[in-house]
Amino acid sequence: MLKKIDRGALFLAKQQELFRCPNCHQKMSQKEKSLVCVNGHRFDLAKKGTLYFLDHQIKTEYDKEMFAPRGRMIRSGMYQPVIEKIADLMQTGNLLDVGCGEGSFLQQINQLKTNSVNIGFDIAKEGIYLASNQPFDAFWCVADLTNLPFADQSFDTILNIFSPSQYREFKRVMKPDGCVVKVVPQSGYLQELRATYHPDGEAYSNEAVIQRFTEELEIDHRERITYTFEIPEENRLDLLEMSPLEWQVSPEVKAGLAENPLKKITVDVEILKGH
Repeated sequence: MLKKIDRGALFLAKQQELFRCPNCHQKMSQKEKSLVCVNGHRFDLAKKGTLYFLDHQIKTEYDKEMFAPRGRMIRSGMYQPVIEKIADLMQTGNLLDVGCGEGSFLQQINQLKTNSVNIGFDIAKEGIYLASNQPFDAFWCVADLTNLPFADQSFDTILNIFSPSQYREFKRVMKPDGCVVKVVPQSGYLQELRATYHPDGEAYSNEAVIQRFTEELEIDHRERITYTFEIPEENRLDLLEMSPLEWQVSPEVKAGLAENPLKKITVDVEILKGH
């Protein structure tokens, strides 16, 4: 059984042409357990077989306490209809998952449609460390959405699930016949949780996000998927911890919901495919 760092080195040896230096935008090549560019910028594999492409530490509010429950909720089947639609829309080949978190979406998608190359990146290193434990063949890295460490025209599909977009970079790294598949929460998404956590909150809308997508890319498919998911008993507390919704919630509200957790939750998303 190969160590993670050795698996990472093998991946880099095979796929070094997919990367470019985030510092000077030059080609990179694999040297032992590192990627090095022609100007000498060097990025070393961590023990977990992951690469850190940032030149500074980033502190995010997304931590292990949030990523782990999120992964369990994804694996519980909560997003199965969404995952099936993504698998249906995407093009197989080289797949990039933008803001991949702990990797469960990418892992579930690959159970339905296998890709020759799977790369997931996130700005939160806690998510990437967890992703390195996923039981399938993928490469994980910490990178900046606005300065992707990937070569031009490298990916057949770019996945953008519940995460920010940077269309200039998406267009640069997408193959000429590639696509972007984006999942955007709609007005009913997690409405039961939102009603409990923020009862006086404003109506929820992502119309501006959808509008931006339609301005930046040619639309190939647009579909809204809405359903109610019955939460397995063992996952009901995970639901409370998987979302940024809980960040500003009082301990009293959290405690009340933990004692009497939600049994059902609404999933309401827009899925967009563009090129």
